[in-house]
Amino acid sequence: MDRFLCAMEKFLCAVDRFLCVQNNILCINDRFLCAKDNILYANEYKCSLSRLVNLYPTPYHRKRSSLLPLFIERSNFAILFIMNIEMLDTTLRDGAQGEGISFSIDDKIAVMRVLDELGVQWIEAGNPGSNIKDREFFRVLSGIKLEHAQICAFGATRKKGIPVNEDTQLQSLLGAETETVVIVGKSWDFQAREVLGVSLEENLAMIFETIRFVRDRGRQVIFDAEHFFDGWQYNSEYSQKTLQAAVEAGAQRLVLCDTNGGTFPDSLSATIRAVRALFPVSVLGIHAHNDSGLACANALAAVGAGCTHVQGTLLGFGERCGNTALAVLIPNLELKSGFTCLPADSLEHLTALSRQIAEIANVVLPATMPYIGAHAFSHKAGMHADGILKTSTSFEHIEPSLVGNDRHFLLSEVGGRSVIAARARNIDPKLKKEDPVIESIAARVKKLEAEGWQFEGADASFELLVRQELGQKPDFFTILGYRVASEHPARDFLSCCQAWIKVRVDGVDEIAAAEGNGPVHALDAALRRALSHFYPQLKRIRLNDYKVRVIDGTEATAARVRVLIESTDGLHSWTTVGVSEDIIDASRAALVDSIVYTLFATDLLRKENL
Repeated sequence: MDRFLCAMEKFLCAVDRFLCVQNNILCINDRFLCAKDNILYANEYKCSLSRLVNLYPTPYHRKRSSLLPLFIERSNFAILFIMNIEMLDTTLRDGAQGEGISFSIDDKIAVMRVLDELGVQWIEAGNPGSNIKDREFFRVLSGIKLEHAQICAFGATRKKGIPVNEDTQLQSLLGAETETVVIVGKSWDFQAREVLGVSLEENLAMIFETIRFVRDRGRQVIFDAEHFFDGWQYNSEYSQKTLQAAVEAGAQRLVLCDTNGGTFPDSLSATIRAVRALFPVSVLGIHAHNDSGLACANALAAVGAGCTHVQGTLLGFGERCGNTALAVLIPNLELKSGFTCLPADSLEHLTALSRQIAEIANVVLPATMPYIGAHAFSHKAGMHADGILKTSTSFEHIEPSLVGNDRHFLLSEVGGRSVIAARARNIDPKLKKEDPVIESIAARVKKLEAEGWQFEGADASFELLVRQELGQKPDFFTILGYRVASEHPARDFLSCCQAWIKVRVDGVDEIAAAEGNGPVHALDAALRRALSHFYPQLKRIRLNDYKVRVIDGTEATAARVRVLIESTDGLHSWTTVGVSEDIIDASRAALVDSIVYTLFATDLLRKENL
């Protein structure tokens, strides 16, 4: 075997002839290597793929649990076995087209820096030919340097009947001064005729002339073949011609777009394999929409079929049902499929950076989002929690820390003392299930839940409860009294409520008042105003979500209510709970816990850094 490996290494390094990958077969002149079932076959010889990959490691090569299709590239007459997949994030262009998503120029810069920190290879920053804001953004970008990512400008093929050198949209695209541009063109004959209103021949000319025009001016080109899979289904011959026009014009990447998001993975894979056979030396990419809930599955299928370039948005933002969520796709490729998408050690920051993007976009990150959601590694049932405590693989498909997330044990009637002990050990690692304090905490939780409290979704309130039982909860402030009044009809509808509050901090009393567009908003503003003199760090905290639940509907308007408040500092989020027959008092309890948790966490961090 060692003799074979040495011979293989010499053979590959000596190759300076035509080379291609076709149907997972590496063709070199009339010889071939075939990757099948993790075994590389070379004529009558064979050896483990993992050994050969170790012979030719990539810069970020890491051990993988499995190895999928083998891809290669030639560099300085040597052959490198690579498992790298390019990531192009289009949050700032395609993602900004999603409902409720709007980025200012400052927002765009912030998003760009987060994506660069994550390590994506390309950032599609916008369409300078479509709006003034994007043109101004590209002007500002000229003075910003990135560590990992390349910035791309996006634009369409020239307009019908207009020479490329007279097309103002193309002039704006070149004016963005990016090294790479993304050109989108129609690859479905129906779209060319009915939407663009051009002949099929004119559409091919628009693709060819636009890409050649951009290439002649020193730019790299990524060609997005819009509606490709629908076009291939109805007229594959014409769709092939659109790719051929792009290749002949000089496009370096052919990106096949499932624009309507209706293609299934098996059909998509078959199409990509057919395209790979027709364009064996081209870099193929995938751009999948999520209208059938299959964007991530389709992107995975595309990579398995030979695509090495993937487009998407980190959190799945995009028109209609959105795009491929790269925050889900990347862990699937890196941790499950043996590919490298990001620089070494970037994956462990995925959750924190994703939450930064959500904060900039002013959206709440879905708690059930795979890998990075707050519920991705949450366990409620007692049997599940017990299994996780014995071995994490019993009910988790990966270790949460691999993507920078945390494991959570949810307190409920279906949990047990094991869950409480596990949660309490996050605060004091020495605590055991048999400790008297655990029994005390369990008894208090049981009593409070009988009164309507619920700690399943209120981690911060539960932590404060545990610290109080452990004698670790300091008294940062005391509320001496408060009053909330509503005025209807109000002269100014946006400030129809007023709140007054008096607090004491270290023997010093402070009184504050505030207006709000609701009683809770007014109370929150007054409390923060009173405390900010003593604790200026509270200025960066804001409420992210507010929920009210009637506990016993039979009591009608006299029923107890449960209030859950989610707060954030822009990087982290936490939830607190309050219960009372008075909705304002329940809100006050949840607000107080949120502020106390903030102050305690800040104080704890300060002491750790001393």
